[in-house]
Amino acid sequence: MAVSTTVSKRITRKVPRAFLRRTFKQKKPHLRCDLLIHLNCLLFVHRLAKESRINACESKSRVIKKDHILAAAKVILKKSRG
Repeated sequence: MAVSTTVSKRITRKVPRAFLRRTFKQKKPHLRCDLLIHLNCLLFVHRLAKESRINACESKSRVIKKDHILAAAKVILKKSRG
């Protein structure tokens, strides 16, 4: 089982972090924030949007409402704790 988890981690990471950091520093040297924090924030927002869209579809709603986002945030935060 350990082999399959390492293989899936290799597949999901498409661009090496060192390359991203180097490129980010070359393009935007004046920014002080860390690239990984920014990427984690974008991933969280992406997961939140996906999960809230699923919640809206399950409740047969075309519009994503506050309740859908709050329910999705609870699920995502529970998964990210480990």
